[in-house]
Amino acid sequence: MDIETAKSALSHLEIDENPVSVRAKSRDFFWYSPVLKAHLDHVAADFAVSPRSESEIIEILKVCYAHDIPVTTRGAGTGNYGQAMPLAGGCIIHMRNMANVKEVHRGRAIVEPGCLLKDLDRVCIERSGQEIRMFSSTWATASIGGFIAGGSGGVGSCTWGSLRDIGNIIRLRVVTMEESPRILEFRGEELPRVSHAYGTNGIITEIEIPLAPAYDWVEMFVAFEDFMRSAEYASELANQDGILIKLATPIEAPIAYDYFPRVKPYVGRETSIVALMVAPHSMDGFNTFTERWKDARVIFRSGETDWKRDPGPVFEYGWNHTTLRALRIDPSITYLQIRFAYPDYLEKISRVRDMFGSEVLQHLEVMRENGKVMYVALPIVKFTTEERLDEIVRWHEDIGCMVFNPHRYTLEEGGRQTVDKRQLDFKREADPKGLLNPGKMIAWDDPNWTFDRMYTYPGLLPAA
Repeated sequence: MDIETAKSALSHLEIDENPVSVRAKSRDFFWYSPVLKAHLDHVAADFAVSPRSESEIIEILKVCYAHDIPVTTRGAGTGNYGQAMPLAGGCIIHMRNMANVKEVHRGRAIVEPGCLLKDLDRVCIERSGQEIRMFSSTWATASIGGFIAGGSGGVGSCTWGSLRDIGNIIRLRVVTMEESPRILEFRGEELPRVSHAYGTNGIITEIEIPLAPAYDWVEMFVAFEDFMRSAEYASELANQDGILIKLATPIEAPIAYDYFPRVKPYVGRETSIVALMVAPHSMDGFNTFTERWKDARVIFRSGETDWKRDPGPVFEYGWNHTTLRALRIDPSITYLQIRFAYPDYLEKISRVRDMFGSEVLQHLEVMRENGKVMYVALPIVKFTTEERLDEIVRWHEDIGCMVFNPHRYTLEEGGRQTVDKRQLDFKREADPKGLLNPGKMIAWDDPNWTFDRMYTYPGLLPAA
């Protein structure tokens, strides 16, 4: 790497060489995982550049290519898996200045990747009365580019499925990292080449996504004294074709009592809750459905319930915000990400509870997969050792659950433990030197890796 020459060539752009701020721009929420914290806490880039246009991105990539500088693209840094951390140092491309909502049409929007999800939602609502279909629980701080490149689903997935389902991304515009970078546009079957690829094989510069009608969602907490009943309730609610929902999140006791201070006065240690977002026009149907569940109690409803302290957005109790709230109270806990597929998801959830008890407290999210209601889980895990965590992962896998391991920083280990050939082939084409976010794609570094232990990138910066 010829860092100094590269910085000099890019000095007319918005460049950051301050070690403190560059370190901050080099980090995401990897510290959710005690495993990743031990491996990555020292990682930092050498400098950061914040481009204002696609042409500036091309200039940065040309310079870094010429001087063998690794490049890691960074949005808001709200990811949890170290996917935006520069393992080999080099240059951070920070997308904060590319945040324009370019166009809003009926059913779709075109936006730059640095736009925050909340700002994209606001602009779409103001211009057209539409909203984005799904978003992460970090809606207030996360960028749309980071969500596309590193996310998989979120609030809205109970209706719309996962990000990579056909139709949930319309088009991506991508710049390659070659001697002469190319601008490519992907649609349809080509989208998975760069979506959820951690920026390892191209820089996303423009996104076209579908929209849905916007609603003033009614946010609620429904309480149960039996967790499995809450899980049955939420999945059955999601199966009601006439009731439109955006969130259905069962959370096992005593999570709400122990980790949600604003909810605690209204629940007991044995109370499980379901966090919900329901469209206003579906409330009659919701009330009719809920009245059939005699053990269900609505303890909070936005706009009606007067709690001493407003709980804030209900979706900020779901997805990875559940873990974040728990970490604020007890920094020793961690979490996993589990897929409980249709049709036997309730049976498997019950088996996990019988096996692990309070060591693995259930937090579930309703999703749709191929039109079927199923669950993903982000359970709160009592962390003791890395070895025990791996045992818990293997046990889930042995009963037929897919684990998306948040204690690994590579694409393969975080999901199916196999290479996505489409992404690897495109990296060979678009990043011939392997300079884009190195260390995150095992198939590029070591095609014969056997996944019998955690992968450690050979080029990982040494700890001081």
